[in-house]
Amino acid sequence: MNGVVTSNSIMLEEIKQKMETENVQFLLASFSDINGSSRAKLVPSKRLSTVLESGAGFAGFAVGDLGHGPTDPDILCIPDLRSMTILPWQKDLAWFAGTLTEDGTPWSYCTRTILLNVMEKAKKLGYEMKTGVEPEFSLLKEDEQGNYSPADPFDVANKPCYNQVALMRNYDFLSTLIHYMEELKWDVSQADHEDANGQFEVNFQFADVLTSADRLMFFKYMVKSMAEDRNLVATFMPKPFSHLTGNGCHMHLSLWNGSQNLFENTADPKGNDLSEVGYHFIGGILKHAKALTAIVCPTVNSYKRLTAMSTSSGATWAPNLISYGGNNRTQLIRCPGAGRIEFRAMDNHANPYLASAAILAAGLDGMKNKVDPDLLITENSELESVLGNEIGKLPSTLQEAITELEQNEVLIESLGQDFMNTYIKRKKEEWAEYLEKISSWEIEKYLKEN
Repeated sequence: MNGVVTSNSIMLEEIKQKMETENVQFLLASFSDINGSSRAKLVPSKRLSTVLESGAGFAGFAVGDLGHGPTDPDILCIPDLRSMTILPWQKDLAWFAGTLTEDGTPWSYCTRTILLNVMEKAKKLGYEMKTGVEPEFSLLKEDEQGNYSPADPFDVANKPCYNQVALMRNYDFLSTLIHYMEELKWDVSQADHEDANGQFEVNFQFADVLTSADRLMFFKYMVKSMAEDRNLVATFMPKPFSHLTGNGCHMHLSLWNGSQNLFENTADPKGNDLSEVGYHFIGGILKHAKALTAIVCPTVNSYKRLTAMSTSSGATWAPNLISYGGNNRTQLIRCPGAGRIEFRAMDNHANPYLASAAILAAGLDGMKNKVDPDLLITENSELESVLGNEIGKLPSTLQEAITELEQNEVLIESLGQDFMNTYIKRKKEEWAEYLEKISSWEIEKYLKEN
């Protein structure tokens, strides 16, 4: 939090000048709740200094899932000036990612603060994590009966991935989105039609882990806003359709000390151009993978993506085994290029700050204890048929994942005992709620039987 206060003090006059020059009239003081949903207040730009000093007040109980009751004091959102983002489609409005305080002290339930705390631990060891995310989303339309289907009625191929014609039918949406991202100086590298009908992905430049988490929060808001303007629905739901490939959020990551990439080693005898530090980081993720899944795949629906047997395209592209390998997309951790790894389990229901903090904490533990990631998977065939029972599996349900998380002292200590107690409690309640509901599948399957 001190870093936020210091940067705000240094940048205040610069930001005021920019808002005046750009004719910014309002600001959104925004924060992420436990579930990764954005919460915000609209503040006149002339009140910037006041909101930096006193914060934008929120009743925590009204927000939900934040450890507050109706009698508790307000939580205060302090905008981080480093995150200022002028909306490309609403240029008189600026968005700020905020951190939360209560009675003048950092709030233990603020997920952005949790990430800042883990980053500070890494910084004291001489490490800075940089990440790049690949958020997948589906563009849908809703009919009069409330049913959803891909917005493009001609997008029906069994293998639509990279289909040029389908891609270009959505040129207006994607090109506008890319223009917006370029205006924000995110340095877009490419966009494509993904493996499911109506599914897309836009890749942009990596950054420090906090900036990437802020950008992912804003990206989701931007895509949803654009879709609504076109009477469409943009969803980041992990598995919106049982027969189609789900929406993931692959995270590419590396560890740095200044300008030195600590993961890079071009003399790697295993051929992945990774250093010993990189392998120990992988070892930490694999060691904590089962518990980590409860944070990076945090909803009931997440496990419909992870455990899917197949899809109409012939592959799910979602890992369910605790393994790593070279340039192999079937792995939990892929080594796609020199000096970086790709974590493939995470989906877009994850809170970006919490997921990043948990991944960093797991990796740091692997480095501290020099955890060997063990088997390097190089086969392209089905892992289970090659290795039998040598490789562990990720949890198959949210309940299994939460049970693993409850027993994981490293993640609980790193993310905060009070916060984790509440997180685990809420996820248990979510699982119980799911079990109580009668699905349309059950009605169809059993109503007329016997």
